[in-house]
Amino acid sequence: MKDMKIISPSFENDGYMPKKHTGFDADISPAFQLLNLNVDTISIAIIMDDLDIPLIKAYNHWLIWNIPKTERIPENIPYGSVVPSLDNAIQGSGYGAHRYRGPKQPVFIRNTHRYLFHFYALDCFLNIDTTAKKKDLLEAMEGHILQKGWITGKYKRNF
Repeated sequence: MKDMKIISPSFENDGYMPKKHTGFDADISPAFQLLNLNVDTISIAIIMDDLDIPLIKAYNHWLIWNIPKTERIPENIPYGSVVPSLDNAIQGSGYGAHRYRGPKQPVFIRNTHRYLFHFYALDCFLNIDTTAKKKDLLEAMEGHILQKGWITGKYKRNF
């Protein structure tokens, strides 16, 4: 089975994310296009992690699941545990509790950080609470993942 290919009109894979997608500006989620999506997909889940926090493998910024099958994820997904504009998709409890939270490194962090967006094509909708964290989402997806895809964006705080 082919992996999904993920592209964003905002940044290339391994490219720098525009400031509007960070906590230093509007802090809105990027738009994405999902290519080669499995025909049996029922829903999509997204997990966004910062890969460059010292002493931590991955710091979770965003969780969203139960996005009905689509090849386009819109920019600027609204805040809230339930997202009516995405047919009641659920945003969980990451660093951005029930919302997208983009890069916002503290002043003492001067290096470039990588933000990995994991995409999962699932064979069902998940029945987990809106208070779910990354670990809970990963556990709920076990046995339901049809396909995976990813894209990485970078950001470095300007001084």
